[in-house]
Amino acid sequence: MRQLPYFCRGQVVRGFGRGSKQLGIPTANFPEQVVDNLPADISTGIYYGWASVGNGDVHKMVVSIGWNPYYKNTKKSMETHIMHTFKEDFYGEILKVAIVGYLRPEKNFDSLEALISAIQGDIEEAKKRLDLPEHLKLKEDKFFQVPKSKIMNGH
Repeated sequence: MRQLPYFCRGQVVRGFGRGSKQLGIPTANFPEQVVDNLPADISTGIYYGWASVGNGDVHKMVVSIGWNPYYKNTKKSMETHIMHTFKEDFYGEILKVAIVGYLRPEKNFDSLEALISAIQGDIEEAKKRLDLPEHLKLKEDKFFQVPKSKIMNGH
């Protein structure tokens, strides 16, 4: 597997509409070109790291890269769950992620409940790992910082 961390950014697009509605776990989705440009040696699976939306704060996240076997996707996707409650949707905003670690391979589940339980376990494990000093320092990476020339209207 490619050396982590891996940094990428892209515009948030509408996904399959399952994250919030069926799972109760909202996700931000990258467009196909971001997914298609992932390095070949990043295997499918569940990862953790840091994410920011627009010029916002950096939050913990988990990201699923792959085919979502439970849903039998025909297109590879990259779905990011940011561990923060947003007041509104942010389609069209720029999502920046730093993938810092690997949790597990993707797998199929016998039920929606089993899938939800696994995702909740992934979230808890990611929270713990991201508190480790070697991961915590990446929250402050210059990748997430807004250049002074880009600050507008005091933001």
